[in-house]
Amino acid sequence: MLHRCRRRPSHHESRGHACRHCRTCASASDNGRVLLIFDGDCGFCTTSAGWIERRLPDDVRVAPWQILNLEQYGLTESDVTTAAYWVDAEGTAWRGHLGIGKSLIAAGGVWTLPGHLIVRPPVSWLAGPIYGWIARNRHRMPGASEACRIDLSDAADGAGAPSPD
Repeated sequence: MLHRCRRRPSHHESRGHACRHCRTCASASDNGRVLLIFDGDCGFCTTSAGWIERRLPDDVRVAPWQILNLEQYGLTESDVTTAAYWVDAEGTAWRGHLGIGKSLIAAGGVWTLPGHLIVRPPVSWLAGPIYGWIARNRHRMPGASEACRIDLSDAADGAGAPSPD
């Protein structure tokens, strides 16, 4: 599988190879570093990850699961093909809407308030099912393709874990 560098579209790297041009391609040894994990085979997910990456501080890494050692984060392929994950500096993996909320908080500025709302009740009670619906229908979203289609019948409904306070 090849990865297309977003900063230099003509630059390709094979899976696992560190690209010096973008954080997405960075090496997979990120102990203690904050990380947003997404599905690099899904156009909608890749576009969404690129959007948030442009707003995140430089010390936050955004990477497709396909180039990561998932065991390092306590995740499986089944986990990361059904939801995005935010892995905080302590190594806690926040699934789905909670991960998205945490990434918005980290982005700062005007995104902080929506991020806090998404991770706390009562908004989080709605955000989980909405995230689940988007994940199940991501193949219908702008920029998506059939590669984005996933079967969530045996996966969580998008609810994140662990729970906030």
